Amino acid sequence: MWRTRPGGFYGLRAGISTWGSPNQEYSQDSGASIQIYCQDGGHYNLIEAGFHVSPSLYHNRDVRFFTYWTKDFKSAGCYNLRCKGFVPASGVALVPGQAVTPPSSYGEYDHYVRLSLNKDPKSGDWVVYRHDLQTPSFLGYFPVQLCSGTPRIQALTGFVNYLNSTHGPPMGSGHFPDEKDDDKTTAYFKHVKNYDSKGRAFEPITVNMTPLVDKPDCYTETDFLPGINKGYHFHYGGPSGCVG
Repeated sequence: MWRTRPGGFYGLRAGISTWGSPNQEYSQDSGASIQIYCQDGGHYNLIEAGFHVSPSLYHNRDVRFFTYWTKDFKSAGCYNLRCKGFVPASGVALVPGQAVTPPSSYGEYDHYVRLSLNKDPKSGDWVVYRHDLQTPSFLGYFPVQLCSGTPRIQALTGFVNYLNSTHGPPMGSGHFPDEKDDDKTTAYFKHVKNYDSKGRAFEPITVNMTPLVDKPDCYTETDFLPGINKGYHFHYGGPSGCVG
């Protein structure tokens, strides 16, 4: 991930590349998300929105939109709408648990969805929008109670989950990023923007971002930098086979 230090932050927007994982095992999970951590006493609650492949949850390997939350280290939401938490907009065309097609194809083309997760200046709720269509589409919101505290940490995260007794799945495209910065071969976050307290998006020129890679021998990421036709962006990922 690339993340901020704790501070007064109000949300993120980014184009998130979507990659299939056809050989992913049943117990494995792989995806990418925008994450907001809000301080609550001595720890942080989490809300997030993104895309993942989770065969154990859906009994297939489709790329699906998801939302998720945790609170008090004791309670957590679902990746879909099977339990309370995220509130979908009425009649919305994309809901948590829904498949997103087509995925990117290695060396041929890349597909992405541009999401935002930010604090609404009027309600205080955390709203989720999709921005890669003709007009922004309101997808729903996390109630303010799920992420009410400050300071906050914001993160753009590629992730995998798997049992300790097995090996890890591919992350992103299943390939390491390199100096070519090729959108058709490695996963990315691009056109990253931050939000201010009035709900306005801005380029993160003055925002201090810190990298975190907890298994650098398995998965890596590039620098968080501005680029032509990409805005602030980075690439990330790695192949299957990570142990431990």
